[in-house]
Amino acid sequence: MRRKIPSSHALLCFEAAAQHCSFSRAAQALALTQSAVSRQITALEDYLGVALFERTRHGVALSPAGQQYARKVTQRLQAMEQDTLEVMRGHSADDDLRLACVATFAAQWLIPRLPLLRKKHPLMNVHIETRTRPFLFAEAPFDAAIYAGTPEQVSQWAGTRHLLLQDETVVAVCSPALLGRRRNFSAQAIAQLPLIQQSTRPDAWPAWFEAMQVEAPLARVGPRYELFSMACAAAAHGMGVALVPRLLIETELAHGALVLAHPAPLPSQRHYFLIYPEQTTLPPSVQRFRQWLQDAAP
Repeated sequence: MRRKIPSSHALLCFEAAAQHCSFSRAAQALALTQSAVSRQITALEDYLGVALFERTRHGVALSPAGQQYARKVTQRLQAMEQDTLEVMRGHSADDDLRLACVATFAAQWLIPRLPLLRKKHPLMNVHIETRTRPFLFAEAPFDAAIYAGTPEQVSQWAGTRHLLLQDETVVAVCSPALLGRRRNFSAQAIAQLPLIQQSTRPDAWPAWFEAMQVEAPLARVGPRYELFSMACAAAAHGMGVALVPRLLIETELAHGALVLAHPAPLPSQRHYFLIYPEQTTLPPSVQRFRQWLQDAAP
């Protein structure tokens, strides 16, 4: 039976035009003429019976149907490209794992431990991309995800199962130069220092001061950074005190780039989870990775 699939050439032209919002720039990217790209997209629209672009005085823009179709086509083409590269490399699909992961956890905790995974499974490759929010595995090119959140958030992630990897404990850290000859600061003293804020966790410092039973009117004041790695870099360069998960700064504490500004840790409501699709049989790569994480996580 013939499949109801447009030509790959038409899809490639459509994806490029959708990405650039321009037929001429799509033609340049594909080394084609603008008229060739226009013909392919017109043929695709005729095949689908749907207008994918709206022609305007300033060029073209995706129609609502085109926006939805472009997202799906891009995902499928990326998956096909990855499958092709795997075949060209001579790797089995069982050797590769496509992982979505929060950025700082990947850089600071996971990647330094991947050599241990390589020793146990020499052919296995873990491909990592940054994702911080839940998504549908059926619509994304991932086999699994590492997610930082609350148990309630994880339980609401549709169509998935999860494995608890680690609890999160946050600590206040700063540069050795800021601490000087002190062993640490009091919570009252920290309330008077520049506080490095995490834009994704605006309530972190207020919760910390509340746990320390200290009044801190300026708990929400200070430079904001999106990633913990940015906050840690700012703290290491003497810009203030940062509140970060301890598991993400093991190397910095060991090497002295960061020091504890206050000795008291604070348990967080967040935990780190391995998330994977809810299905009877998991791919071998996910099974191996899950078992390795169970052994690697404390």
